Amino acid sequence: MPESLGEAVQFVWASDASLLVSFGERISAETNERVRRLLRLLEAEPIAGLRNVHPAYCSLLIVFDALRMRHAELQERVTEYLERAETAEVPEPREIEIPVCYGGEFGPDLEEVAALHELTARQVIEAHCSRSYRVYFLGFVPGFAYLGELPRELVTPRLGAPRKKVAPGSVAIAGHQTGVYPFATPGGWRLLGRTPVRMFQAEREGLSLVSIGDRVRFRPISQERFAELERG
Repeated sequence: MPESLGEAVQFVWASDASLLVSFGERISAETNERVRRLLRLLEAEPIAGLRNVHPAYCSLLIVFDALRMRHAELQERVTEYLERAETAEVPEPREIEIPVCYGGEFGPDLEEVAALHELTARQVIEAHCSRSYRVYFLGFVPGFAYLGELPRELVTPRLGAPRKKVAPGSVAIAGHQTGVYPFATPGGWRLLGRTPVRMFQAEREGLSLVSIGDRVRFRPISQERFAELERG
């Protein structure tokens, strides 16, 4: 059963052991910042009995131990956090640059994307590198960041049938989003290039290269530079 908090926030009892905190349905940096602030506050001041939190564009799913608390109790505690989230001290978002070798074997869909939009491959690359992208959330697989939004001229539907295997480091677009595949997985996004940067490392503090709220900018590099960076 859902209950609303003011006009903007809604609680939804998503399962017998999870509570969804929704900030509406409009995807925007402002809405996602509210998600980020609540997430960071819950991480800084954990509530006993919480098992995990899963941020998305406009919501935060909180999984809890149903033997230790009820939905209503957690909802009351989260409401207190929401009242402080707007003014709480949270880490500043970072600016992260990711080098990308575009086209060829690394970006097999670059030419097709260019043709779909009546652009040259160079224009697609320039457009993709023309702005910094917000990390809205991480999901799908560990370290996969949903980045947005693409320039309007690059908005492209995903492939009709997903590839069975996408190489790690592949930089891709789908709809209004762009992202980097951290592992070899199936995937239906259109591949523009590849980065030698590892997006997820088990030995790295924080594991993922980027976090929700960070800004990412892509920078084109040559195949020679890609090989140099890959060698480390």
